Amino acid sequence: MTSPIHVYSEIGKLKTVMLHRPGKELENLSPEILNRMLIDDIPYLKIAQEEHDYFAKALQDQGIHVLYLEDLLAESLVAVKTRTAFIDRLLEESGIKKKDPLHQLLLEYLLAMKPETMVKQVIAGIKKSEIKNVEPSLADLAEDADYPFYLDPMPNVYFTRDQQAAIGNGMTINRMTFRARRRESLFMKTILQNHPNFKDQDIPIWRDRNVHGRIEGGDELVLNKHVLAIGISQRTSAVAITDLAHALFGHSTFDTILAIKIPHNHAMMHLDTVFTMINYDQFTVHPFILSKSGKIDIYVLQPDKDGEVKITPKNDLVEVLKEYLHLSEIDLIPTGGADPIAAPREQWNDGSNTLAIAPGEVVTYDRNYVSNDLLRKHGILVHEVRSSELSRGRGGPRCMSCPLVREDIEEAKNEIFTKRFSR
Repeated sequence: MTSPIHVYSEIGKLKTVMLHRPGKELENLSPEILNRMLIDDIPYLKIAQEEHDYFAKALQDQGIHVLYLEDLLAESLVAVKTRTAFIDRLLEESGIKKKDPLHQLLLEYLLAMKPETMVKQVIAGIKKSEIKNVEPSLADLAEDADYPFYLDPMPNVYFTRDQQAAIGNGMTINRMTFRARRRESLFMKTILQNHPNFKDQDIPIWRDRNVHGRIEGGDELVLNKHVLAIGISQRTSAVAITDLAHALFGHSTFDTILAIKIPHNHAMMHLDTVFTMINYDQFTVHPFILSKSGKIDIYVLQPDKDGEVKITPKNDLVEVLKEYLHLSEIDLIPTGGADPIAAPREQWNDGSNTLAIAPGEVVTYDRNYVSNDLLRKHGILVHEVRSSELSRGRGGPRCMSCPLVREDIEEAKNEIFTKRFSR
């Protein structure tokens, strides 16, 4: 595993992960802009940072190398020319065009900072009060007079799963659904192009951020080196999944995509909020996405003989997993024990959003105690992390982490099975 990107499963021992420690972007939230920012509540930054540090240490204590998105980006922007191009693009995507005098003022304001300070500033946003001697535009005077920002904060960046996702030895750099988050994937694109650890590694980009159709990393699950599960969701379109299939089939080890259609709503915005893989044959699932007979719409994408994509409709989740993962049995572990009160409550607090750090070993939020106790009863080793403030952003440990390197599961299979059945 010499490549800086190597992810051929959801459950292989996690070696390297990318996080973002929440910063002032959370303090730049106010009730009036929560909908615009796609946030339901305002986390208390001090406690959110303490919880995030606890999460990072829990990973480090298991021997996982933790990288921070903000550090990688700052290290990619050392050259003034690169930094200038990055700021130009960021401002353009923020609706501040080059012909606007404000563009030059903000460019000069950000270029005067050290790269690490500048990165924190663009994530935090730029208030109008921070920039002096700006000639107000008609929009400032007539439409946005009370809006406090020239550059919007990015309070969702700590969910590093969504902007990009590792698949095999490559990545998707995602075109995100809503404008509030679309700028975020510019960070990883800049890192891959300019960071010394990535730029000369010939990393395939399976899907870039400027193509048609929306996709987010929370919908991308790597089940093994041949099979992906991708959610058709509020945040990921069928068009994007088909496009990704064309990019992967014949150019990678992957030859099957299980496109799983989930409800298109905020409580279940990504596949990993209702379904995650935690062992070779074990999965968490929010029971209410399935019919009473255990059915859900699934479309199996595979290459046909003419190089096109063949689509086979299915609807039995257990049977589909058994068939395409070549397993005799599947253990679906329901969020909240399928209780009519506990299940939706713990689903809202990301009880299904487990991060597997090895087969049968996961990191979860401590507040989801019903789900966590059930996981233990099914033989799963559970590491709980604090979650009173981080969970207000509507994302759990899987959402907050972007795995970059995992061990191949074949290497660890016998050892992990021995551990699993000896517990």
